Amino acid sequence: MDKNETLKKIKFVGLLAVVRGPTEELAVRMVEALVAGGVKGIEITYSTPNAGQVVKLLRAKYQEQILLGMGTLTDPSQPAEALQAGAEFIVTPHFDADLARTMVATGLVVMIGALSPTEVFQAYKAGSDIVKVFPGSLVGPSYIKSLHGPYPYISMMPTGGVKAENIKDWFAAGAAAVGAGSELCSAELANQGRFDEIERRAADFSRAVIEARPV
Repeated sequence: MDKNETLKKIKFVGLLAVVRGPTEELAVRMVEALVAGGVKGIEITYSTPNAGQVVKLLRAKYQEQILLGMGTLTDPSQPAEALQAGAEFIVTPHFDADLARTMVATGLVVMIGALSPTEVFQAYKAGSDIVKVFPGSLVGPSYIKSLHGPYPYISMMPTGGVKAENIKDWFAAGAAAVGAGSELCSAELANQGRFDEIERRAADFSRAVIEARPV
């Protein structure tokens, strides 16, 4: 899948599950529960042990059935590793010029984290295809709407503070997609073996995305 197709697919699925697996095995099981609940956008974070291997396992298992990327990139060496592992998109929680350059050089869809208007514009200028507004819990949906005043051409994805109950508000404010971590698939639930709960939440989130964007 080329970059433009990946971008279209991200906006089509509308939801990326941010998976911080406590172990390699639990991360895979978390994804299995998410997919069973209808979530097809998966971001494996580098805080997951052996994150690259997890992505390779998931790519082999699901192939083109899911949209698969890597997140929490913090080192300029990681983008190339993510590309080799089979990631379709890469995400960092912050703006760093050196890291941004190596991310863009992969040819993958790039999402750079930002919060202030200055950071948002810096991320966009550095080549971020979608700017990750993080942490979204600090600002709320109205902030996305405000940012789109001066920057209507910048695609934004809030992460943090996204819940099934407020997804409609984020999309109404102009979000291109949303990212959800602990509210959707927490490491605590995985450690407790509550994969049925992760699947239930995935179904709730998936339904909320569909209802927030009527055809």
